[in-house]
Amino acid sequence: MSDHIDGPRTLSDPPADISDLFAFTSPEDPSRTVVALDVFPGAGADAVFSNAIDHAIAIRRVTVAGTGDAAKFQAGDQDLVRFSCRFGGLERAGPGAKPVQRGTCTLPDGRTLTVTVNDEKGTATPDGVFRIFAGLRSDPFYLAVNVGTLQKLPNLLLHDNVLAIVIEFDTRRVLDPDKGSLFGVVAETVPLPRPGIPVGPIPARIDWIGRPEQTNIRLNPIAKGGLDLRDLWNQQTPFAIAPEVAPLFRQRLKESFERYDMMDGRADWSPAALAANVNVFFDDFLLFDVSKPITDASHLEIEKSTINGQAYRTGGGRTVDANCIDILMTWLVNKDREFLQGGATSATKPGMQVFPYLATPNTELQVVVESVDLAAPPGQVWALLGRFDAAWHPLVAQVRLAGSGVGQLRTVETIDGKTIVERLEAMDDARRSYRYAGISGVPASDYTGTLTVSPKGAGSTVEWRAQFRANDQATLIVRLMVATLLKVGVDSLPSRFGAME
Repeated sequence: MSDHIDGPRTLSDPPADISDLFAFTSPEDPSRTVVALDVFPGAGADAVFSNAIDHAIAIRRVTVAGTGDAAKFQAGDQDLVRFSCRFGGLERAGPGAKPVQRGTCTLPDGRTLTVTVNDEKGTATPDGVFRIFAGLRSDPFYLAVNVGTLQKLPNLLLHDNVLAIVIEFDTRRVLDPDKGSLFGVVAETVPLPRPGIPVGPIPARIDWIGRPEQTNIRLNPIAKGGLDLRDLWNQQTPFAIAPEVAPLFRQRLKESFERYDMMDGRADWSPAALAANVNVFFDDFLLFDVSKPITDASHLEIEKSTINGQAYRTGGGRTVDANCIDILMTWLVNKDREFLQGGATSATKPGMQVFPYLATPNTELQVVVESVDLAAPPGQVWALLGRFDAAWHPLVAQVRLAGSGVGQLRTVETIDGKTIVERLEAMDDARRSYRYAGISGVPASDYTGTLTVSPKGAGSTVEWRAQFRANDQATLIVRLMVATLLKVGVDSLPSRFGAME
């Protein structure tokens, strides 16, 4: 998934996990350029930026150093532009208001700009050269294909959110394109020094990204050999991969590209052209040219044209709405012979034409409902299900209750070792229904469940309903978790009470 969950280390540290990087011309003002990074895949409504890392975007001037089978892009030795954003802890707000988080972004000219997280207007320098937003947004990435089989799927990131840092600036004043209009950009999350805290060696960085899908697709962990290289890659210095490990990454890219080329049963790439792809994509930075049009379809056009031995025609880059997965897979699998459209054509929400360009967060409640018709009368079924202990559920190993009546807590230990805590919110024996709220154990906020037994002919119907917002996990994963819990429960009841015929 673009750069989502791109290795074991980022899986254990979601706020430092960079999911995406963008570079495009401002739709509001063509004289301005936008770069943006997203972190925290599956961020919940209350997600905050980590106060233990530096969120950085670095830009270098790039030249075309070779074309065709000798395709090569050469980045400058030093960062031309670097943005560095750090965030503090939560600050108390007024009565009834949510806590506030602020950050400080150091600009390329040394000035600093204070940003209030989730302020839609963002913050600008007095001269208007820079404008910055930081906050929760709808995840603009979409993945709708199984990259191992090319099977079309629905968007696997539907309804997900991320934390975004969006930086817009005056192109001419910041990049000085008269000296060269082609640039490479990367983003990285770097741990801040923690003096006096004995935590062992601090990693050079948690995550970094140039082009989408370097780690999860092009350095494919299921390629020949099976060794997961993603954490090792994420420790490398952008623009300067360590020479002692470079052959390992180049070999993995070669094996991966060869595998993708044959996924449709046809070899579209010559060995020399495959080697050119390895050479170009090994130098992993997102290319963009501010003198040419950057569109939703221009992603990777600079790289592809250069490998084809042609002058590039667009500004490359990556817009918020770019279909980067299908563009990449089409190139790798069949060299653009036939476009491989996945099962979705857009993200949950399209990008906006006004600052901060990434769409507003997804706030829809997700609803999961499971039901079953039983032969037994409602009273008999309710005698078992109406007890809040849930000990009847096949996935429950043990239940501990605390208190009684409304407000009672149940701590459920599942057979796979998870612990779920829920609170009884309402009990109606006459209507054979109770409602509860999720406290912990399910990565969701605003979690509410309702279990009801109602008459149906001589038997009864059991309905179990849950609604929630995914929190710090992909909505798809949380929905699957909740749906499995509910379905296994209701599916176990016909063996106890008989199925209605």
